[in-house]
Amino acid sequence: MRRREVPLADRLAALREAVDVAAERLEGPAEAAAVGRARSLLAKAGARTALGEATVVALAGATGSGKSTLFNALSGAEVSSPGVRRPTTGVAHATVWGEDPQDRLLDWLEVPRRHRHPPDPALDGLVLLDLPDHDSVRLENRLEVDRLVGLVDVLVWVLDPEKYADAAVHERYLVPLAGHAGVLLVVLNQVDRLDAAATRACLTDLRGLLDREGLTGTPLLAVSARAGTGLGELRADLVRRVAARKAAVERLGADVSGAVEELRACAGETGDARVGRADRGRLTDALAGAAGVPVVGAAVERSVRRDGSAATGWPLVRWTRKLRPDPLRRLHLGEGSGEGVVARTSLPEAGAVQKAALSTAVRAARETAGAGLPRPWADALRREVAVSEERLADRLDAAVARTDLGPDRTPLWQRAVGGLQWLLAGVALVGVLWLLALAGLGLLQLDDVVPLPRVEGIPVPTLLLVGGLLGGALLAVLSRPFVAMRARRRRRRAELRLRAAVAAVGEEELLAPMAGVRADHDRFAAALARAG
Repeated sequence: MRRREVPLADRLAALREAVDVAAERLEGPAEAAAVGRARSLLAKAGARTALGEATVVALAGATGSGKSTLFNALSGAEVSSPGVRRPTTGVAHATVWGEDPQDRLLDWLEVPRRHRHPPDPALDGLVLLDLPDHDSVRLENRLEVDRLVGLVDVLVWVLDPEKYADAAVHERYLVPLAGHAGVLLVVLNQVDRLDAAATRACLTDLRGLLDREGLTGTPLLAVSARAGTGLGELRADLVRRVAARKAAVERLGADVSGAVEELRACAGETGDARVGRADRGRLTDALAGAAGVPVVGAAVERSVRRDGSAATGWPLVRWTRKLRPDPLRRLHLGEGSGEGVVARTSLPEAGAVQKAALSTAVRAARETAGAGLPRPWADALRREVAVSEERLADRLDAAVARTDLGPDRTPLWQRAVGGLQWLLAGVALVGVLWLLALAGLGLLQLDDVVPLPRVEGIPVPTLLLVGGLLGGALLAVLSRPFVAMRARRRRRRAELRLRAAVAAVGEEELLAPMAGVRADHDRFAAALARAG
């Protein structure tokens, strides 16, 4: 479907979607003002479409331009008092054609003075307004003109031969309405004061001025309200617009186009700007460093070494284990992992190097996610990911505290080695007791009574003692490489789990908000494209 064929209701719905998205993201003064104007337009559109298909035409002009005289000529009665030297028209006047007095519409427009025109089927449904003078010395009159210019369906700007090029009216009113050429009509009034050559010169000059201002599609008529010149042509234009019954839709459509054009400055190109694997990896590395994952990994390795050495070492010195605290317990880790609410760990705070690395990684990911975004959305992206260090540190600490660092049970082979150590300790103890018994017998002069068995000339008790001690020591030494291997393996597994935990925090706290801003921008841009 071509853009001009999109129904106004669909364009308004798309604009409303764009406004809703922008209102939550764009906070700059200029952007907020544009969003506010678009929201006001939506409110206006909702009210205007509910008030029927009447055609509201407003005559606007400066003091002395003859617009009130023109209004009376079209109304067929002296409804508005004309004047030259003072702003006679202080409030808007209305003339209504047709059986419907259009009271609800005029109440919405806040036009107090109303006149009913005799029946005229050709203009049935026309509401003609005479606005206050736009150059009035009274501020309230000028504000009233500005208000009604934004509400009427068709604007007829009445100029006179002396001030038709006045910069005030062109810069303040006509130039901003360049996108509303289809609902704008310019009338050069009082041509009865000019001869034919002067009239042609004025019209040519005014036409060129309008064209340069982007109003090439705006009709220009020469009229004399007093002499009646050109009134038939002006009336025919009004008859055509009333018969079409779409002036209100055309005005709202032009307003929507203007709002879209203003908001489009806040929209860039849509595209797939997801954070890639490399940036995600760098971010996870930085989060892991800030969360103390290497410290926890080292603590896991030391803890497993400590427990393994105790399980495979000589039983009689295992009590010394209590003299060396568990590294994980010192960090408040390893107890209750993954269970509900976990207290804070005792990990040291991230240092300057870790914080700098995290800041760099976050900035790189943000730049990737914000590639191609215009400044207002880039600002929104920065605000969204500006997570406080305290909040991120708390989330990372909680993630580390809840991570299951692996099973705490003693492996079967270490239990077997421990049992063998107890057996060797028992052998050494038997040897000690035997030697003590022999010493006692020697004191009693009974050492010749009990024979002392020997192996290769070495007393068996001595073999038991030395063999038990040496065997236990050798077994402990042989077990250490396997204990160290298991400790390193546990460290790798723990670090993988910790990295997954901190990566989840990064996804939730940083990457998801980045993706959300990008998705909202693309939704905003797509809605503007539909509304335009």
